[in-house]
Amino acid sequence: KIEDINNEININTNSTVSVYITLENRIEEIELEDYVYGVLANTMPISFETEALKAQAIVARTYVVSKKINPCTEANGGDICDSAHCQVYSSKDDILKKWGEENGERYWEKIKNAVDDTKGMVLTYDSELVMYPLYFAVSAGKTESAEELGMGKIPYLKSVDSLGEEIAPKFTSVKEVAIQELISTINSKYPNSGLNESNVADSIEVLSRSDAGGVIEIELGNQKVRGSEFRFLVGLNSTNFDYSIDGNKIIFNCKGYGHGIGMSQWGANVMGKNGSTYEEILKHYYTGVEIND
Repeated sequence: KIEDINNEININTNSTVSVYITLENRIEEIELEDYVYGVLANTMPISFETEALKAQAIVARTYVVSKKINPCTEANGGDICDSAHCQVYSSKDDILKKWGEENGERYWEKIKNAVDDTKGMVLTYDSELVMYPLYFAVSAGKTESAEELGMGKIPYLKSVDSLGEEIAPKFTSVKEVAIQELISTINSKYPNSGLNESNVADSIEVLSRSDAGGVIEIELGNQKVRGSEFRFLVGLNSTNFDYSIDGNKIIFNCKGYGHGIGMSQWGANVMGKNGSTYEEILKHYYTGVEIND
């Protein structure tokens, strides 16, 4: 239960987080809310609506609390690492350097307010901490269900509509890959695929898609591969893709950016623009959750 979790790991506003600073190979103890400032400033555009920023702050806090229970395997004995493996974290000084003197303090104030207004708040499901508060950048119009993508039954990570994201710069993307390069990439990872230039057009086939449109499984010659694996192999923005072969190249047309599970950040911003509160945003993207402080 959340009370037990709170007692067990002593989550209060004065809690600290052991953050593994990857580039410096050291662990730093950072106050919980300071850590959330440093994550929020990195993970969501500062131009986004305040309610979207508040929603992201709660998700980021929930994530780090989950890591105090199940520490990151790459944190070298810390709770969490500062890279995209967990959540990207930077110190205030580094963030202000990136933003520049002219706007830095004003932007920081916006981040600070969003975090302070949600101080100590985390997501719970059935009175227990949400252990997988996943989020990503842009959906293709619908989020993905964790169960359909093979993560098991996670009741709060269901597929939901996420409308109005066509305005996002990365809503669509195109990637062209030389056929020879694709074959070489696939065969180095899956030596038994049997793919070659003469059979490639007939030997790549999407076998199944999710309700949201993401590729669940794709056939590459003699090899069946999960869509998420193929996405990383080829360097696509999402699993929601179609492809066509044009001469000696294959063209991938993608929709969305990221794994597609949990809260869409651009979708959260659209909801914020349309007047939704952070609570409404979170309860839309995470089915059946409550917000506890």
